[in-house]
Amino acid sequence: MALKATIYKADLTISDMDRGYYDSHSLTIAQHPSETIERMMLRIAVFALHAGEYMAFTRGISDDDEPDLWHKNFSDEIEEWIELGEPDEKRLRKACGRAAKVWLYSYGGRAADIWWQGMEGKVGRFDHLNIFSIAPETLAELAALCERSMQLNATIQDGTLWLSSEKGSVSFTPQRLYGSGER
Repeated sequence: MALKATIYKADLTISDMDRGYYDSHSLTIAQHPSETIERMMLRIAVFALHAGEYMAFTRGISDDDEPDLWHKNFSDEIEEWIELGEPDEKRLRKACGRAAKVWLYSYGGRAADIWWQGMEGKVGRFDHLNIFSIAPETLAELAALCERSMQLNATIQDGTLWLSSEKGSVSFTPQRLYGSGER
């Protein structure tokens, strides 16, 4: 018997002072059976960092042709491709070929460090690619905020995200590993 996705709901209020973006989003998040709570909550945090009118969750883990999040324009062109994890060079090349901007958030702790050592010399040829690292402690703090129905507030200033709910709050600044693009 195949396992089904677990559905979470989040009302996310965003105050992004870096971009001058202020809005609320009612999100429905499907947690894939192989996805951890930490990764799912990171998807929400990254959504807050890049939120816009047309930012959307995709099939992600369930589909090799889609990132975790994307922003498409009216012509169905991908303006932003947002990936979580440690993809191979082929996937990064594909993303950079399909999107105007590519954002990668690496979160695997020691495994992510090893991945970055192998990729660091290879990514120089990819234009419009930005890679960030998220500390394992941050993932644990994000997971502590998780509920099936969440009321989340996100404040972003000077590249730092504060994400809070009635269960607590998390503050972190993604560490830039590569790229210079602004959100």
